[in-house]
Amino acid sequence: MTDLAGAPASDALPAGLRRVAIDPLSRVEGHGKVTLLVDEHNRVRQARLHIVEFRGFEKFIEGRPYWEVPVMVQRLCGICPVSHHLAASKALDHVVGAVPVTRSATLLRRLMHYGQVLQSHATHFFHLASPDLLFGFDSEVSRRNLMAVAETCPDVARQGVLLRKFGQEVIRATAGKRVHGTGSVPGGMNRHLSREDRALLHEGLPVMIDWAEEAVDLIARLHAEQPGLYTRFASVRSNLLSLVGMDGSLELYDGVIRARDATGRILLDGLSDQACLELLEEEVKPWTYLKFPYLKSLGPEQGWYRVGPLARIQNCDFIASARAEARRQAFLALGQGEPVHASLAYHWARMIELLHCLEMIAVLLADPALLAGDLMTAGERQRAGTGVIEAPRGTLIHHYEVGDDDLVTRCNLIVSTTHNNRAMNEAVCAVAREYLDGQTLTDGLLNHIEVAIRAYDPCLSCATHALGRMPLELTLVGPGGAVLDRLRRSAEGRIERPHAAPEAETAR
Repeated sequence: MTDLAGAPASDALPAGLRRVAIDPLSRVEGHGKVTLLVDEHNRVRQARLHIVEFRGFEKFIEGRPYWEVPVMVQRLCGICPVSHHLAASKALDHVVGAVPVTRSATLLRRLMHYGQVLQSHATHFFHLASPDLLFGFDSEVSRRNLMAVAETCPDVARQGVLLRKFGQEVIRATAGKRVHGTGSVPGGMNRHLSREDRALLHEGLPVMIDWAEEAVDLIARLHAEQPGLYTRFASVRSNLLSLVGMDGSLELYDGVIRARDATGRILLDGLSDQACLELLEEEVKPWTYLKFPYLKSLGPEQGWYRVGPLARIQNCDFIASARAEARRQAFLALGQGEPVHASLAYHWARMIELLHCLEMIAVLLADPALLAGDLMTAGERQRAGTGVIEAPRGTLIHHYEVGDDDLVTRCNLIVSTTHNNRAMNEAVCAVAREYLDGQTLTDGLLNHIEVAIRAYDPCLSCATHALGRMPLELTLVGPGGAVLDRLRRSAEGRIERPHAAPEAETAR
């Protein structure tokens, strides 16, 4: 990868350049920062997205009994725990020989998943992204929040809060709790939907579907009012990857893997979820904990891709719910025969999916198999399994290997935000090149970069795990609180003492 102006992606600060940092990134899940290297003429020479959290879940899981895993992995995140809950369950279905699980278990898991995608999409669009879209990227910092939206557009804010709440009620009814539930287990589900919960959800559905359509109308109207901005801003041509149904439909819970190139040509199709890890490689950079996946057959420079709503609604052939499909067709017209690549188009695609989830919840609630029927399946024990699901932010992969003693011997997670890592970095570079290069940097201009990153709805907490050495700082503190010594190990393994006179410092 090269940075702006062809500068090599080195880690040392070149002479004559100053570093500008956006730290921390705001209105995203997790912790990250952006650094810009700027010369004396305010020309941006390098732009990078750094993920600065470290999460060691792949190691935490090793040595645990496999049946604990679907509950444990949810702790990766409080925003999208259901996605990890279900991806782990799907992977471990293979380990216990329960493929496919029963019809009742499948429908209950699907219902849970639609509730998860619904609440996550509503949270991101209304709570995190809408201030930028409604008030402008250069708006005052004090207006970039949900309270300002509530004051200016009270109906929009109220609908966003209640759409999210409805999704959480779907999760509670199927998983037992709104956050970190226990409904899905290896081999199936441990509960049916109660008649009381079905009636409650039925009652609220009609107005929720209407509000979802209004949300699609809102983002479509914003695009129409500034068509140049919404088609040009942070536009990055990339491959697209997602699950699709066996019939080519939009599929969020189960399906086969399909990838298209930037022109829309299909690169691969019909690949089983059990073979997905053979498809991908992951590249590591020393300046971020987030890896860079790519299609192995194309290599790191040509094989990177995007996942998530923008990829999904263009990768599929159709959406099985009528209202969402009609809105998808209107969206596709933007591309004039090719995929839409503008990062802000993620918001439009996200609201189309939100509408689809509500339509599918209505279909599922009419099925009596949610209320009764076998929930568990068992078969011949296997040593490994892979679970793939379309989480709100994109394709999520869980892979586990389990020993004869039922303990996990290996865990590998490739989460949605990791798939989008290269695309987010390219979007940062595109915005820096167009809006910041040669300009006096202001808060509003720097917010343009955050807007580009937020379009991907990154979940940095889920995505961060390191390969190789982890940076480490060790401080030796005396009985009185004085710092006696300090050692620091960099990501490259260098050992250094950052302070020559440690006795002058007091521990905090």
